Amino acid sequence: MSFPLSRPPIFSKTSSPDKIPSFPERFPTSFSFDRCFSRQLSHWKMFSAIENAPSTIQTVTISYSELTDKDADLSMKIEEGFGPNGLGILSISNVPELSSLRQNLLHLAPRLASLPEEVKKELEDPHSRYNFGWSHGKEKLESGKPDMLKGSYYANPVLDRPTTEDSVIQRYPSYCQPNIWPGKALPELESAFKALGKLMVDVGLILAYHCDQYVSKWVTMRDDEGLEQILQRSRCHKGRLLYYFPSQKR
Repeated sequence: MSFPLSRPPIFSKTSSPDKIPSFPERFPTSFSFDRCFSRQLSHWKMFSAIENAPSTIQTVTISYSELTDKDADLSMKIEEGFGPNGLGILSISNVPELSSLRQNLLHLAPRLASLPEEVKKELEDPHSRYNFGWSHGKEKLESGKPDMLKGSYYANPVLDRPTTEDSVIQRYPSYCQPNIWPGKALPELESAFKALGKLMVDVGLILAYHCDQYVSKWVTMRDDEGLEQILQRSRCHKGRLLYYFPSQKR
């Protein structure tokens, strides 16, 4: 590899005739071979990285109006989002009332986290492994230390009591326990949680319908074994409200 020079090398007057001058002696002080080579190498690395950079995959978005049109063919978008080359995510845009319902619920999160400790203790459910009601410091980080920076509130947004069969509750406590609500301590939480959660379930069911339409092009399915029917029969939907506590300065 060669680099053009603006002028011939200048040799030092102190150089002996039988000694090959070093780079600083052979080249003018205004020119640095090392610096130029490093710069060219950096540029080469940058262009090489750009050429070899993986292509960016965008999240696939379906508008709510498209989604609710049961005659619409969304196969291409479903395959793009959920297929082998997708992210496994589909985004639904312009869902009516979503923004206001979300805001209503999220505004209650700091109030919930600020309730007296004895009240939050009553909202815990160790029998469900803290998968219903209030949970704080029950999850562990990779270091083994409890995660104290976030609090969670779990509930079924569709059914307060998914089942009354004790054997089922004992076998699946994380899914089948009854909901726990703050009651007088924060009465708005129940209605806000259920409103947003129910909307998300309903939108998910419509998306499941279109997924079934896509799959039915390749696989013969009975009417009762599609994803939409499975989700409709399910009694164990689960919502989670997260609150992140301000980190303590050390």
